[in-house]
Formats: sequence, structure tokens, C-alpha cells
Amino acid sequence: MSGNSHDHNAQHTEHEEDIVEGIVHKMPVVLPIAGAILMFLLAFIAVFMA
Repeated sequence: MSGNSHDHNAQHTEHEEDIVEGIVHKMPVVLPIAGAILMFLLAFIAVFMA
């Protein structure tokens, strides 16, 4: 009986999708875009404050 519940838990954890694994394949696109937005905002702040 405990063997059946262990097998069920193993199957349940096997099919769970990790949040990080869902995001990792988007990083080559998201990271440069986020960097460009950050640089634009910092430049805008620097010009506005000057």
C-alpha cells in the first residue's frame, strides 16, 4: 500500500513543470530587451535631471 502511494507521488512530481524551466528558454530575448529599456530609462533620467 505504501508502495502505491510512493509511485503516485513520483509520477506527480515528474509531470510538474518548474517555473524557472518555463522562463529559461525566453532569456535570450527578454534579457537584451530589459537591458535596453533600463538603459533608456537611465538616460532619460540623466537628461531630465541635467
